[in-house]
Amino acid sequence: MNPSFFLPSTELVSARRRIVTGAMLSAGAVALLGGRDAMAASKKGSHGDMASDVHILNTALGAELEAIAAYQVGAESGLLTPAVKPVALEFQGHHKAHAAALAGTIKKLGGKAVEAKAKYDFPVEKLKTEKDVLQFAAGLEKGAVSAYLGAVPVFGDRELARVAASILGDEAMHWAVLRQVLGEQAVPAAFVG
Repeated sequence: MNPSFFLPSTELVSARRRIVTGAMLSAGAVALLGGRDAMAASKKGSHGDMASDVHILNTALGAELEAIAAYQVGAESGLLTPAVKPVALEFQGHHKAHAAALAGTIKKLGGKAVEAKAKYDFPVEKLKTEKDVLQFAAGLEKGAVSAYLGAVPVFGDRELARVAASILGDEAMHWAVLRQVLGEQAVPAAFVG
């Protein structure tokens, strides 16, 4: 039997991705930007917990800003095909949404949000083909998954942990899509480690 028989049509995948991603980002954005529950929980916790949470959020924000810049490098490289470039820009848009939500939360918690670096040290000299760009992006997404996986259990505010887990899910979807486009097994293991 042809394995592509089990794969949904491109239109269905695209529609499903928009629905799932929209739901995840909306839930995360509401929780982060709404601020009431997170702020109340943070005020109940110790000042050290809140400072620690702001530090974790700023670390995540720094990674999101780096991802935005990396996807921009990929988009401007001229190496992405017309079929792939819109997906890269869509993923960049997700990172922009994550960054905006994180920065807003940091400010609501009384912290100062980190800003994007003027220049990132990306291996642009090694990006010679579309595959190189996609492998670079997949590596960044894998790193984001690991970073959020490490951050979720150390948040003092459980609502922030829940939202970080939601962003982790989005990063994992990006990584899986990129792996599949690269011809790799999209989900290589039952657990992310």
